[in-house]
Amino acid sequence: MSRSGGLLHAVILAGGAGERFWPASRQRRPKPFLRVLDGQSLLEATLERARRFAGDDCVWVVCGADHGRAIRAETGLPAQRVLVEPERRNTAMAVGLAAARVAALDPDAVMAVLPADHRIPDGRAFAAAIRRAARAAREARVLVTLGVRPTRPDPGYGYIQVGRPVGPAQPGLRAVRRFVEKPDARTARRYLSSGGYLWNAGIFVWTARTILAEFDACAPELQRALAPLLRSGRRPSPALLRRAYRSAPALPIDKAVLERSRRVWTLPVSFHWSDVGTWESLAEELGVARGRSRVVAGDLVYDDRGGNLVWGGGRAVALLGVEGLAVIESEGALLVARLDRAPEVRAIVAELKAQGRSDVT
Repeated sequence: MSRSGGLLHAVILAGGAGERFWPASRQRRPKPFLRVLDGQSLLEATLERARRFAGDDCVWVVCGADHGRAIRAETGLPAQRVLVEPERRNTAMAVGLAAARVAALDPDAVMAVLPADHRIPDGRAFAAAIRRAARAAREARVLVTLGVRPTRPDPGYGYIQVGRPVGPAQPGLRAVRRFVEKPDARTARRYLSSGGYLWNAGIFVWTARTILAEFDACAPELQRALAPLLRSGRRPSPALLRRAYRSAPALPIDKAVLERSRRVWTLPVSFHWSDVGTWESLAEELGVARGRSRVVAGDLVYDDRGGNLVWGGGRAVALLGVEGLAVIESEGALLVARLDRAPEVRAIVAELKAQGRSDVT
């Protein structure tokens, strides 16, 4: 996009804990830093995709206080474009902080918001979709979410119910009728067979002006927290930032704004996408199947059944008479779980935190 029309910025959200990837994902080295696919960390791959459509001076990362230095080292970004949150307040506040900073530099800027831990092998198709969404966001002043065509009835994803086409000026884009967060398996099967639903990829495109206006309309409590940051200009003081975060509710951007807004469109996309959210989804990405195991790390010395995912750390692993398992050893902790129960790993982390076990979280 031309400078007069507002540049296209990439905002990478890297503040998540990745608890369903325990024990490999920990507080000090969360999921985006893990090298689980293609020899790159998930963060490196996201940064590479971002640079396909955003210039080097238009890439930002939002992260937690524990990881600011590591993010700067991994990405090579200057300190002013690594936005360090003083505490976790979920994605709405992270987006608001980024929007405030981007708007201070370029009020007409378009922002593409990308999670740091997704896998999208076709970077060219992804960049083309972002540019299409950016055009719609700039011209129609709407919030655009990328909707992935579902390949299976997965109850672990949020869904978008697709509405009418928005018109010939924006071919392919559709209005959003509603969002559905993680339906049960039966409902997910119905959504898949109906053809009227997409997976919510959590990838959003909008102008800085539009998202800030929608905070005001849909999430006034967040707008109040952001107001001092907007008045402060480009570089709010650490004390001001801490006060803003203490006053902000912890809400995901979907619930805070998108589910309440009347200005949401979706761009259906068909390229391969995975949020690599659980050990089961990683196993699927790596091609684990009946009779075929995959090793992310370590040494699998024996496996007579196959169908397992192994992250062995520095140990030799032998499996006898079992299949469909995740066997994950990392930094003194061992997880053995059925792959189909991988989403429940988060409950283990919650219990460990309740026990005060900082040595393994």
